[in-house]
Amino acid sequence: MSLAIALFLLVIATVVLHFVFAYYFDWWFTPLAADWAGIDFTVIVTLWVTGFVFIAINAFMAYCVWRFRHRPGHKAVYEPENKKLEINLSIFTTVGVVLMLAPGLFYWAVFVNVPEGANDYEVLAQQWQWQYRYPGADGILGTADTSLVSESNPFGINPEDPNGQDDVVVNDPQMRLPVDQDAHFLFRSNDVLHNFTVPQFRVKMDLVPGLISYMWFTPTEVGTYDVLCEELCGIGHFIMRGQVVVETEEDFNAWLAAQPTFAETQNMVAANPAAGQAQYAICATCHGQQGEGLLPQEGVSPLNIGPKLAGQPAWYLERQLQYFKNGVRGGEGDDDASRGMATMSLTLFDDDAVRNMAAYIATLPDEPAERTVTGDIANGQDIYDRNCAACHLDDGSGTWYTDAPPLAGQSDWYLVNQLSKFQSGIRGMHPEDDFGEQMVYMATAMADEEEIRDVAAYINTLVSSRIEVGE
Repeated sequence: MSLAIALFLLVIATVVLHFVFAYYFDWWFTPLAADWAGIDFTVIVTLWVTGFVFIAINAFMAYCVWRFRHRPGHKAVYEPENKKLEINLSIFTTVGVVLMLAPGLFYWAVFVNVPEGANDYEVLAQQWQWQYRYPGADGILGTADTSLVSESNPFGINPEDPNGQDDVVVNDPQMRLPVDQDAHFLFRSNDVLHNFTVPQFRVKMDLVPGLISYMWFTPTEVGTYDVLCEELCGIGHFIMRGQVVVETEEDFNAWLAAQPTFAETQNMVAANPAAGQAQYAICATCHGQQGEGLLPQEGVSPLNIGPKLAGQPAWYLERQLQYFKNGVRGGEGDDDASRGMATMSLTLFDDDAVRNMAAYIATLPDEPAERTVTGDIANGQDIYDRNCAACHLDDGSGTWYTDAPPLAGQSDWYLVNQLSKFQSGIRGMHPEDDFGEQMVYMATAMADEEEIRDVAAYINTLVSSRIEVGE
């Protein structure tokens, strides 16, 4: 009897809690921002059917436990077959399955047929970031292949295909769409399985290496929506985030016109290291004449002590200098040293000056910085191998593919300093610092400063290597 009562109460509590949480804690669908209300309908139908089955089966089970419980003098009756019961159960099950599948099949037929005139967009996924490509004036996306992927051509666009020359490339996790226009998404993956999901759009799709998958929807609400990867794609899966900005057609066209085409990215004038050398003079005060970095010293302000720069690739230096110039680093709430760098970066008046500076620093001799940090190397290696090596590589040489700079041979005191800032939220919290946000999460793998020092001590044991363009 007690088991029957427990089963009955379980059913009642489950149903009540479902509606309580849905009403008071907003435990329900996110607001719909695309023309796929039918998806919500299919989910609700499935919920009602499975909910009814859950209640019916458990209530029947509770009834059977009570009805056929052991009683003195009562003899069980053996009944191996009951055709009437079997027929009723078959009909009941068939109706339930049809009710669940029919709406989904109907909307699947709509899903696989892309409307004529839909705008084409390409989404490229790789560990652990999103990139996007838009057709140019010809309205046709050029061919692409992972075998063509390189630092200068991260999309792997075929340079021999004339249709790809005017393609607009967005090497950034944020994409934009015009509101109320059909969007046809083409998906590619550079490495492993990924999944493109925006909850407010309802539809989602896997990105499979070697294949081009697709989906379509019509964004109906202006706003900014998070992109999630809902396929376990490695250690950085949970921080593979992006954004979709839905805006007016006028704003979208203005933004699109400001983005570079594939041809423009391939035909950029080479940076001028000689010009960068003249600009570097102001940097040498803190970072050393050869970019070797300076060591913290008693009586010397930390604001006048800079880390080693030599050995860092130009692409990383450019990104950090642009972050300082644009306020992504060194803005309000940041530390004094970063604010000082933000001020110094303003001496680089334009993008060419930034590129020249980065190109010059990349030519400086890469000698390992002097070691100042000690710690438990074995523990540091364990933490590094589990959390850092996936992006920065086993030997700490870094790679442009994951946008991870070299760590081996760099100023160990600076590594400790920056990891501590990521942990405390001083660095990496700006909404436009996508890679910093990832580092904030990864830095939590280190419990305290002692473990941070262990990791830095292990990195000191790694051999520094330079990354060559296109390697």
